[in-house]
Amino acid sequence: MDISVVVPLLNEEESLPELVEWIDRVMVSGHFSYELILIDDGSSDDSWNVIEALSLRFKTIRGIKFRRNYGKSAALYVGFAATKGDVVITMDADLQDSPDEIPELFRMIKEDKFDLVSGWKKKRHDPIFSKNIPSKFYNWITRRISGIKLHDMNCGLKAYQSRVIKSIEVYGEMHRYIPVLAKWAGYRKIGEKVVIHGERKYGVTKFGLERFIRGPLDLLSVTFITRFGKKPMHFFGSLGMLMFASGGLITIWMIIAKLMAQYSHLKYRPVTNQPLFYIALVIVIIGVQFFMAGFIGELVSRSSTERNQYLIDKEIGS
Repeated sequence: MDISVVVPLLNEEESLPELVEWIDRVMVSGHFSYELILIDDGSSDDSWNVIEALSLRFKTIRGIKFRRNYGKSAALYVGFAATKGDVVITMDADLQDSPDEIPELFRMIKEDKFDLVSGWKKKRHDPIFSKNIPSKFYNWITRRISGIKLHDMNCGLKAYQSRVIKSIEVYGEMHRYIPVLAKWAGYRKIGEKVVIHGERKYGVTKFGLERFIRGPLDLLSVTFITRFGKKPMHFFGSLGMLMFASGGLITIWMIIAKLMAQYSHLKYRPVTNQPLFYIALVIVIIGVQFFMAGFIGELVSRSSTERNQYLIDKEIGS
């Protein structure tokens, strides 16, 4: 199979028929063999009934329905696991991502040998202050930290080699930073393509102001996890050693200073009467706590097999 198209959705009953027909039209004209995986992330409208009806018309549709809303990352994770195509395309269901971009994205993966190609919504049809400016800021920060030169890290329209999405784990809200996860999994040939960003035709955006808080926190999380997720002791242990050594050296210095003062018959203060001693003691205790955090992190990292278990209520196709 050439292409798997993965579309996470939440309350998109109005846009689904037009989206499915558009994707099928592009695939037929390009002579692609494909599957369309629609993941209903706990919609409260009639989206699932629309998917069931469409699956009777289009045999390429596979539908997955969550029992409740888990979030976009969960939908992508389950969708990725279900894919069978050589190239995997992700896109949003609100018609702001154009299926007409699929043939060129496919070509860049197959002929130019990119591991991942991310869309760049160079001209956006979003509110300037609530979306455009924050998006530019977070993308700049992510480029600085990750070293990945993408202008639009969170664009929903992306293309992947199948082996890429089978090698990374998307959970929480890490869908914003899939290119970072891919890079740290060893896939470094990451490309970018300017894509058309359409105006929203139906419904409203599903992301609120909380993304301004979650965005930086997710970036910190993905930076830590990709570097130290499998070896938390390397991070916490290093901090623990630094703190422990600092506190120990301060204490040794105070003891040596006292002994030298005694030897020279100079006036001195007992070590335990000096505030610096208690500061050093606190530093040593913090160092021990970092060590313990590292050990606990190692235990957790070895027993996290249930991290990506989601309750699927219904499924169409196989």
